[in-house]
Amino acid sequence: MPQGDARRLPPRAYCVSGAWPEAVMEEHHGARVAQALAARLHTAINEKGWSAAELSRRSGVARYTIAKALAGEAWPDLLTIANLEKALEVDLWPGREV
Repeated sequence: MPQGDARRLPPRAYCVSGAWPEAVMEEHHGARVAQALAARLHTAINEKGWSAAELSRRSGVARYTIAKALAGEAWPDLLTIANLEKALEVDLWPGREV
């Protein structure tokens, strides 16, 4: 895929088989980072016992944005991730290991 088109499709579009966020992914580092972030976000929300609405209230991130990140329908930006990490008190960014 050409460099300029790297975010043309949502992260879950790079799934080869299986369901998001556990799917086997294409060789697209950004999509794999989004996948790992979605899985970590889902785990963190469940561990806190919060809903997406509660996380939205505590983080200032729109519930719609949280839902899109969880579903692999959007590329979360740095400010969104930072606000979610602060509210949840966990690291969501997976680093280079994905």
